[in-house]
This record gives sequence, structure tokens and C-alpha cells, in this order.
Amino acid sequence: MQNNTFTMRAKVWLYHGPSAWHFITLPKKQSSQIKKIFGGVARGWGSLPVEVAIGKTSWRTSIFPDKKTGAYLLPLKADIRRKEDIAKDDIVTFSIEIKV
Repeated sequence: MQNNTFTMRAKVWLYHGPSAWHFITLPKKQSSQIKKIFGGVARGWGSLPVEVAIGKTSWRTSIFPDKKTGAYLLPLKADIRRKEDIAKDDIVTFSIEIKV
């Protein structure tokens, strides 16, 4: 049986566009594993449905492939950042369960 849960550590960064969004770029090693195992069942824009856990907070969202980095991006909503006291440039440990 394939593993669909990945635990990793990465830095929070801010996208400066029409609206400010916080993201985590998943490490390339885990991104490659996820793409190899689940890339064939990706949804629109290559997204994958996931359940994420950071600290005591868990939620459902999607990760999206980023052509520039060759890794997946995880968006972090303001509500999650407030609950877990997360800010730009923080290094966070989190787990992602692929829900396909």
C-alpha cells in the first residue's frame, strides 16, 4: 500500500500580487514523491486535494504544482495563520495527507 501522508518542514512566504497570499513551497524531495505517486490523478491545474495539519489545526485544501520551482505550493489562509501564530518567513513543520 502506498503512503499518502508526508511530514515536512518548510518556510512560509508571501506572494505579492493583486492580493497578498501566504504559501509554503513543499520541499522538492516530497514534491517529487507526491507527483510520482499521485500526479496521474491530479485535478484542474494539476491540483491535488489534501488534508493538512500544522500544530493543533487541520483543514482540507489543495496543493498546486509550481512550474518555476518544480514543487507543490500549499496556500495558507489567514484563519490558519492566526490559529497557529504563523507569519511570513516562519519555518513550520506540517503533515499533508493526499485525499484521492
